[in-house]
Amino acid sequence: MKIKKPYFWDLQKPSILSYLLLPLTIPVILNNILLNFRYPKVLKNIKTICIGNIYIGGTGKTPLTIKLDQILKKLNYNTCVIKKFYSNQNDEQRLIKNKAKLYCFKKRSMALNSAINDNIEVALFDDGLQDRSISYNIKFVCFNNEKGVGNGFIIPAGPLREKIKSINKYDAVFINGAQKNNDNLIKYFQKYNRNIKIFETFYKPMNIGKFNNKDKYLIFSGIGNPDTFKETLIQCNFNICKEMRFPDHYQYNKNDINKIKSTAKDLGSKILTTEKDYIKLNKEDAIGIDYLGVDLSIKNEGDLINFIKSKI
Repeated sequence: MKIKKPYFWDLQKPSILSYLLLPLTIPVILNNILLNFRYPKVLKNIKTICIGNIYIGGTGKTPLTIKLDQILKKLNYNTCVIKKFYSNQNDEQRLIKNKAKLYCFKKRSMALNSAINDNIEVALFDDGLQDRSISYNIKFVCFNNEKGVGNGFIIPAGPLREKIKSINKYDAVFINGAQKNNDNLIKYFQKYNRNIKIFETFYKPMNIGKFNNKDKYLIFSGIGNPDTFKETLIQCNFNICKEMRFPDHYQYNKNDINKIKSTAKDLGSKILTTEKDYIKLNKEDAIGIDYLGVDLSIKNEGDLINFIKSKI
C-alpha cells in the first residue's frame, strides 16, 4: 500500500484532525484483532527472521535486512532475503539483489517454498510482521529515530499500523537512523515493555573520502524518511545548498532529472543522492550525479549475534 503521509501524522502531539479521524481507525483495529486468531504453520526445514514495522514507511527495514544477511553469512549460514513483490518497489528489490540472494514473489509463502527447495537455512523477510500466515522464529520491529512513533495514533489518524503496545508481541525493537542519542525513545518503548530487547543502529558513510566539504551540494531523494539522509550528510559537514524531495519509491522521469541538473547548475553545486535512488537512474541520467554509500553500524553487534543464535 502506497500512502503519502499527511504532515499531522508526525506532529509530537495529535492534532484536532487526528482526533476527528479516530473513528476511522476502528476497522484497522478490528482487523488486527482478527489477525490474532490466525495460526501459522510451524516450519521445520528453515529458520525465519522478519524485519518489519508498525510505523508506515521509512524505518530502515531494508538496510537492516541486508546487514543481518551479511552477519549471518559470516556465521556460515546459507541465507536469503524474501520480499513480497510490489511493482512500485523496484528500487528496493534491485538494492537487495545487488547484495543478497533475493526471492521476490507476489506471495511470501511462494518465495519461502522456493527457498526451502534451495536448501536455504535462514530466510530474512524484508517486511511482513502483519502477515500472520507465516511462522517467524524472530520478529524485529523497526522505528526511525527522527520520526519515532509519530503522533502515536493508528492510520488514518496517525502513522501506526498497530497500537504501540503491540511491541509486546515482538522479540526486539530496532531504532534506526542518523547517529544521535535515543534515550528518550528507548524509555518510551520500555514503558510498554520494560524487558524488551532494544538495538540501535546508525548509518556510517563508506565513500566519504571522494567528496569535498568545500563544495556545495544539491541533494535529492525519494525515500521513506529523507530527514535521515540529510542529517547524516550534516553530521559529515556537507554544505547543502538545496534539497529536493520526492515520494518514496519515486520513479524519476527525464523532466525530473533535467530540473535537478539545471537547478544544480544555477546554484553552482554538485548533485548527491542515496544509493537507493541512484540505482533507479539510467546511465545517461546518472551522469553528473553521485550517491552517498552507507553501511549500517549496529551498536553492541555482539549482543545481537548472541540474541539471534539463541533464537535460531
